[in-house]
Amino acid sequence: MEHGRILRVYNSVLHVAVGDAEILCKLRGKVRKGRGSMDLAPGDVVSFDRISSSEGVIECIEPRTNLLVRPRVANLTQIVVTVAAAAPDPHPLVLSRFLVLAEHSGVKKIVLCINKMDLYDGVPAQFFGEYEAAGYPVLRVSAAQGTGMAELQQRLTGEVTVFAGPSGVGKSSLLNALDPSLALATGVVSGKIGRGRHTTRRAELIPFAGGYVVDTPGFTQQELTDVTAEELADCFPEFLHHSGCRFAPCSHSHEPDCAVKAAAAAGKLSRTRYDAYITLLEEIRTKKK
Repeated sequence: MEHGRILRVYNSVLHVAVGDAEILCKLRGKVRKGRGSMDLAPGDVVSFDRISSSEGVIECIEPRTNLLVRPRVANLTQIVVTVAAAAPDPHPLVLSRFLVLAEHSGVKKIVLCINKMDLYDGVPAQFFGEYEAAGYPVLRVSAAQGTGMAELQQRLTGEVTVFAGPSGVGKSSLLNALDPSLALATGVVSGKIGRGRHTTRRAELIPFAGGYVVDTPGFTQQELTDVTAEELADCFPEFLHHSGCRFAPCSHSHEPDCAVKAAAAAGKLSRTRYDAYITLLEEIRTKKK
């Protein structure tokens, strides 16, 4: 029996990477009863028996270390949340939504990548500095000009990385700039609606730099359906630096003598990030009613 990693799922056929080879697999009947092919995700590790040099039958699916729900990818080691400096303009609430989902996924390494810095007129090092203060590595890059691409490639080496972010920010363009042979489809930002059109149709793993990268469909909105109000504060890592709330647990919203609220009021905590937290908290509470 051999082991491999699912690169992509097309209908009932699973494309499995084994070294440099790609094997087309189907599920054994007893496995299908426990988990259908639609439940499998790119990144799942499987054991299979070969029935020919290029075909196999999956006998076992290994336990996952994590699962990103949307886009659906398993066993990641890193998430690169990607936005654009302009065209489309970044939206702090949308960015915080992506970061919350990344934190909630259980993936340990989360990097913020800002593409299209060539369209930004200010001081690059100050752009989205509040996210660096929150503890996220921030890469300020330009796929069009090649700026910052060496650091991005270094971050990707040996990792299983998903690029997640809104449509039109240049996720596919970044990967093409790193490796032109990928020739991933790219789109343009609509001048009418101010956001990108989807060019990537499904998530799939692409071998890259000793690991894998995942080019995924972009989404302008992300539903926090699996995040509870009690879990949300833990998805804002900078809150952990401000302890001493009178009440425990504290929602950091309406309670008196809240250390997080006090830090935001005093400028020790990003007001943009705190406001995003309150908006998302109200959204989660409203949906529970």
